[in-house]
Amino acid sequence: MKAARRPFLLGAGAFLAGAALPETGRSGPLARPLMPTGRTVEHWLVAAERMVRIPADAGPEVPAWTFGPEPLPMIRLQRGDSLRVRAENRLDQLISIHWHGIRVPNAMDGVPYLTQDPIRTGGSFDYTFTPPDTGTFFFHTHCNTIEQLGRGLAGVLIVEGDELVRHDADLVCVLRDWRIDGQGGFAEFTSNAAAAKAGTFGQVRTVNDRVEPVLEVPAGGEVRLRILNIDPTRIALLGLEGTPAAVIAIDGNGLPPVPLESWRLGPAMRIDLSVRAPGPGEEAVLYDYFSAEPVPLARLRGMGPRLDRGRFDPAPLIPSDFPAPDLEKAETFRLTFQSTAVASDLVLPDGQVLRYADSICLSSATLWAIDRKTWPEAGHQQLPPPLFELVKGRSYVIELVNLSQYQHPIHLHGVTFQVLDPRQGESGQRADTVLLGPRDRVRIAFVADNPGDWMLHCHIIEHQETGMMGWFRIA
Repeated sequence: MKAARRPFLLGAGAFLAGAALPETGRSGPLARPLMPTGRTVEHWLVAAERMVRIPADAGPEVPAWTFGPEPLPMIRLQRGDSLRVRAENRLDQLISIHWHGIRVPNAMDGVPYLTQDPIRTGGSFDYTFTPPDTGTFFFHTHCNTIEQLGRGLAGVLIVEGDELVRHDADLVCVLRDWRIDGQGGFAEFTSNAAAAKAGTFGQVRTVNDRVEPVLEVPAGGEVRLRILNIDPTRIALLGLEGTPAAVIAIDGNGLPPVPLESWRLGPAMRIDLSVRAPGPGEEAVLYDYFSAEPVPLARLRGMGPRLDRGRFDPAPLIPSDFPAPDLEKAETFRLTFQSTAVASDLVLPDGQVLRYADSICLSSATLWAIDRKTWPEAGHQQLPPPLFELVKGRSYVIELVNLSQYQHPIHLHGVTFQVLDPRQGESGQRADTVLLGPRDRVRIAFVADNPGDWMLHCHIIEHQETGMMGWFRIA
C-alpha cells in the first residue's frame, strides 16, 4: 500500500504556539466569544468534468465532477478568519454549494430556490462568511445531489483554533463510496427500489479516495483523526484496533473525551478522534464493523523514533460559543419521518401509539415524507409551506420520530442542536446531524438564533430527493 497523499497529513496546532490558553471550568475549557482576525481566505471552486483516477492509486480514469484539479479540495481557516469563495459552474446543469454544519448567514447556505437562485452554466456566485465555530465540516452541491455528490462534487472545510493541547499530527479521513461500472464510467446512482429502502451503495469503498490507504503518523505521538462520512448512502460502524483512541468532537463540536469502542457514523456525520499513534513500524487499523465481516478502511503506521507522550489522556477541545437552550421554557413539538408507501400504527417504546390511518400516494418521485408532507414532489423550485415557524431568540425542543424500518440521518441547516436523549457516549452532545434508527425517537433542543429559511432533511440523499425534506423559518 502507498502512503496517503501529503495534503491529508498536516502538522497540527502550530497556531497555538505562544498563544494564551483559555480559562477552564469543571467540565473542561470554557467557550470563547468569536474574535475576528481581520484575515480573509479566498478560494475559487470551479465545478467541471475532469478525468480522475478512482481509486486514486490504482483505478481507472472516470469522468468525475469536481471543484478543482484535486478530487477533494480542502480549505483550512483559523477561527475568526473570513472565507470568500467564488463558485463557478462549467457543468451543463445547475449547481449550488451548501456549507454543511456551518452556521452561516441564510443567504450563504446554498439551497437552490430557498436561499439563492441556483448557479447556471457559465455563471458564478460568491459565498462570503465568517465561520462562528471551530471544527470539522464539509461542503457539497445541493442541486441534483444524488448524481453530483456521487460524481465527486464535495470538499472539506476545517476551522482551527479549538485545541487546548496541540496534537503531533492532524489527519483528515474522508469516507465515500464510488459507483464505478468497471468500463470507464459510473454505475447507476439510484433506482426507485433502492431509494425506497436503504439506498444505492457504491462498489469501491475509499478513504481519501484510496482503498485501505496507509497513513504515516509520528510513532508514539498524539494524532487528531478527523473522520468525515460524505457518502450519499452508507452508514458505518467505526472502530480502531491496535491503539487507544477517544472521541473528542461530534460534527465538529467538542465534548469531554469518550473512549472509542465503536461509533455509528451516518452520511454527513463527522467525529474527531484523539489517537495514540502506534510504535515505529507498527500499525493500527480503522474498521467498519457494520458488515458481515469487519472491513478495513485505513491503516495508521508509526514512523520515526518513538515520541514519549506519557499516559494516553486526551485533552478536551475548547468549545465554540453556543447559546444554551432554556429547556424549562422551551416549546416542544414533534416531526415524523415515514415512507409514503406504508400506513400503519406505531407503538413507541414508552407505550405511545401513533396512528396514521391513510397513506400518501406512492409515485416514482415521492417515496418518503416528513409529517406526511413531501418535497420535491412538484420540483425543487416549487416550495411547499414551511414545516414550522420559530421565533428568533426562543428555545425549542423537537421530538424526531422515525416511523420506518430504515435508518435516517436527519440534518438541520442553520443551527447546531443539543441531543437530549443518549445516542452514543453521553446525552447533551451538540451536533447538526442525528441518526435515527428504525422505529426510533430522539429529542433535540436549540435556540433559534439564526434567522432565515432553513432546510431540514434526511442525508441519505435518495431519501432526501424522493420526499424526505422540508424547510423551517426563524423570524
